[in-house]
Amino acid sequence: MPEWSDQALILSVRPYAEHDAVVNVLTTSHGRQAGLVRGGQSSKHRGTLQPGNKVDVFWRARLAEHLGAMQIDMVTPHASVVLDDGFRLAGLSSVCAVMEACLPEREPAPSVYDATEAVIGLITSEELGDQWLGGYIRWEIGMLSIAGYALDLERCGVTGDREGLEYVSPRTGVAVTRAGAGIHVDRLLPLPRFLGGCGEKTLEEDLLAGMQLTGHFLERRVFGVHHQPLPPARERLMALAEKRFTLMEED
Repeated sequence: MPEWSDQALILSVRPYAEHDAVVNVLTTSHGRQAGLVRGGQSSKHRGTLQPGNKVDVFWRARLAEHLGAMQIDMVTPHASVVLDDGFRLAGLSSVCAVMEACLPEREPAPSVYDATEAVIGLITSEELGDQWLGGYIRWEIGMLSIAGYALDLERCGVTGDREGLEYVSPRTGVAVTRAGAGIHVDRLLPLPRFLGGCGEKTLEEDLLAGMQLTGHFLERRVFGVHHQPLPPARERLMALAEKRFTLMEED
């Protein structure tokens, strides 16, 4: 009877039958895994089974290919830290939703776990203000790479220059200088300064541009391939960012 224990981050929780729940987790050593938690819909498990929480997991099944049963114990309640902050809570929810879509099931990916735990650490930190969003955008770039669609933001796809990068081709995901853009400048996506761009936008404008950049490629290359829209959690994060930074500019 196959079994294992590991630390994990909860990605999603879905009701199963009347009382149980199917829980998807990202583990340190066993990749993305799913399992059945008996009584997972009860009040006893409600605080633990929240996306983003760090937990200890014990998994067992009759055969390795079966769904298996999970026992889960809390390690770090990340969700409760951001429960009263809708913006950061949307960021945490978006991490979990995007991760679940980008990473194949049952393939060990310790570096992905480390990167995801690190970005959750940024989101739950009260000392960073809104700057955690820059780390989140870099994390999404990493997830695009994991999904097989790496962006090339180091040099111009037209001229080969590594300086003066201002845009990204929405078709190829390659950076472009103003000279390389030519008459197609209006069709390109802005490259934020924190990703190597040389524009003159504010930090808030750069963060929105970064969200639009990664959102475009996630929608086209990851979710669109399977005829799915971006996860609602990702859409909500974008909407909250637009509202938040627009109000800041007006003030």
